[in-house]
Amino acid sequence: MTATEFSTRLEDPEEESVGTQGRGRRTTTTMLRLPFGLILSSLVVLVVLAWAVLPSLFVTENPLLGDPDIRLSPPNAHHWFGTDHLGRDIFSRVVQGAGASLGTTAIAVLMSFVTGTFLGLVAGTAGRVVDTVLMRIVDVLQSVPSLLLSLAVVASLGSGPVNIAVAVAVASVPSFARLMRGEVLRWRNSLFIEAATMSGIRTPEILLRHVLPHAIGPVGALAAIEFGAAVLAISALSFLGFGTQPPDPEWGLLISEGRDYLASSWWMTVIPGLVIAGVVVSVNRIAHALQTERRPS
Repeated sequence: MTATEFSTRLEDPEEESVGTQGRGRRTTTTMLRLPFGLILSSLVVLVVLAWAVLPSLFVTENPLLGDPDIRLSPPNAHHWFGTDHLGRDIFSRVVQGAGASLGTTAIAVLMSFVTGTFLGLVAGTAGRVVDTVLMRIVDVLQSVPSLLLSLAVVASLGSGPVNIAVAVAVASVPSFARLMRGEVLRWRNSLFIEAATMSGIRTPEILLRHVLPHAIGPVGALAAIEFGAAVLAISALSFLGFGTQPPDPEWGLLISEGRDYLASSWWMTVIPGLVIAGVVVSVNRIAHALQTERRPS
């Protein structure tokens, strides 16, 4: 801003006010243009995150204590999701189980994101030999179906939320590593990278300050997609008995507990399953929006 422009701003404060109002109107217009599905997906994710962080705000029933007099009650005004075979409120168990399910998922995605990003960064910059070795390892991991690989890892580590997080992370690392390697190769030959190299900047500094900030965007969008996939994988492993153990609630475990009563008490299985499906679809919708936003027009 020149001195003349600055003095004009001081003499005409209404111009600044109009500019601020214009930016506010543009922000409001942008919000109104968002697809309804994206807004709904964002609300679903926010509600489920609130369940995980502050479950006491949403439930008053103890998810571990049951009342035999109301066992297998269908959804009603007092028990929104009905009760299970021990008379426990299913809504309370779903809300309390959000912390365990999403916490384990977050650990798995974070581990795979960090590990895959590091491997992809090394593979894209360390030379042909290292690149070939790392990518062949990634190919081997990617050749095994992700759920089968997770089962093999958790079978060797044992049951528990942390172990299934590690198992799911191992199965997700190849996706992050391949995408990060591709982004590094894409940006490594850019003119500004060549200029930084010719100016004497060290390679680690170039990677951290120039390559990584440009390459991390698509990897972050992939993390959103992998979050939904991790929710499904962790719920599947918990359904098989490798995750959280009874009586603590967890979404996959709730479905497992209700499978014996599916014919007579469908809500024990269907409602937790719908919650999982809603979270996965919502996260994938948000991830798709992020990818579309980053895609050049």
